[in-house]
Amino acid sequence: MSVDEARIRRLNGDDPDPTGTYVLYWMQQSQRADHNPALEHAIRLADDAGQSVLVGFGLYERYPDASERSFAFLLEGLAETAARLADRGIKLVLRRGRPDRVALDLAESASLVVCDRGYLRHQRGWRREVARRAGRRVLEVEGDVVVPVDVASDKAEHAARTLRPKIERHRDAYLVDLRARSPGKSSLPLRVTGDLDPTDPEHVLAALRIDRSIARVGRFRGGISEARRALTRFLRHDLPGYADARNDPANPSASRLSPYLHFGQISAVEVARKASEATGAARNDREAFLEEIVVRRELAMNFVEHDDRYDSYLCLPDWARKTLREHRDDDRPHRYTARELEAAETHDPAWNAAVNEMRKTGYMHNYMRMYWGKKILEWCNTPEFAYRTLLDLNNRYLLDGRDPASYTNVAWVFGLHDRAWGERPIFGKVRYMSAEGLDRKFDVDAYVSWVDALPEGGRD
Repeated sequence: MSVDEARIRRLNGDDPDPTGTYVLYWMQQSQRADHNPALEHAIRLADDAGQSVLVGFGLYERYPDASERSFAFLLEGLAETAARLADRGIKLVLRRGRPDRVALDLAESASLVVCDRGYLRHQRGWRREVARRAGRRVLEVEGDVVVPVDVASDKAEHAARTLRPKIERHRDAYLVDLRARSPGKSSLPLRVTGDLDPTDPEHVLAALRIDRSIARVGRFRGGISEARRALTRFLRHDLPGYADARNDPANPSASRLSPYLHFGQISAVEVARKASEATGAARNDREAFLEEIVVRRELAMNFVEHDDRYDSYLCLPDWARKTLREHRDDDRPHRYTARELEAAETHDPAWNAAVNEMRKTGYMHNYMRMYWGKKILEWCNTPEFAYRTLLDLNNRYLLDGRDPASYTNVAWVFGLHDRAWGERPIFGKVRYMSAEGLDRKFDVDAYVSWVDALPEGGRD
């Protein structure tokens, strides 16, 4: 099946360059060779022109909040992607540099450029720059959501309840397989080179000038094979009963796919389609997971697409900022500095365990993420400082940080996509969570013991 036209958007008014020798797929968000609409569309265009497809990737050492942890995961995935592309006669060129500049360099010999879609401010800026300066047609193909963002809604949605019916109206139509094809002409013989070898992630990682203070982890290894193993395990063992068990960090029924989705190493369509077809789980379990992987995740894309303040306290709804302002001087029985919070040095064993899970493994169970954020709001001097602290820790330590879902989840802690609740100290009308609530949900002591036993690097 060909790529749906709703996923394709022309970014400039230029025509293809008749002197170009290949079609460039500038890969950035969809870091995979499988079920990748941008790649498949580039192949079709190249075949129509009798050309080959070259894949280019810019590795940006100054990417916001990136560290050895995130670069190691990215490079592991990219190595597998390069090998799978080569099996189809497609060359991946990896160059050090800002992604838009790498793309523009490679575009000089291209007839046209195909790119994937990113939703964050800098990602959109890079694509605008390439479209403005490339001097040939630039097409964007959206491949990391189920329902294209612009199809789902043309405005900022207030909450999941307003986006859900719009998503569900289209969801099944987009849960379709995408057949992979090899181009008629190989790009492997092209004399276009990179300055980094994508097939040797360890050597590349060692050569990078990056933040080494947050080390790589063993719990997650990058690449589509690992992502598919995690998906298979989840569908067989954790999807049955998921609707009831998903909020238990002590016995987690979680897919743990968010790092792979963040780096585009597996398609959200593939994940959602396989979950929707799973025969070993009840309908309510399948729908509970699809609510998260489609509705909630794509609500996050809608948020960052329509609000450029997504990483600022100013993105919060007026009612939330008003009620937090009214309670900013309330007495706080516990106050902690950013350093104490990062070091998990609080009075709360469950909260400390959540931070240590994040530090050791690059991951935190979703229910504990909510509690973690709510307590940072409760324990910091001001809500603005709490917001900055939570976002900083989230983006630096979590493998799925720096993501539309991350920015949305942080803002949710402070009232985004939520309603006003009963008024209470510190929180005002923003939703509150308590340690007693954890005790009612799961065995807190078991969770703390499990995290304590995790080795540094966090393979469980």
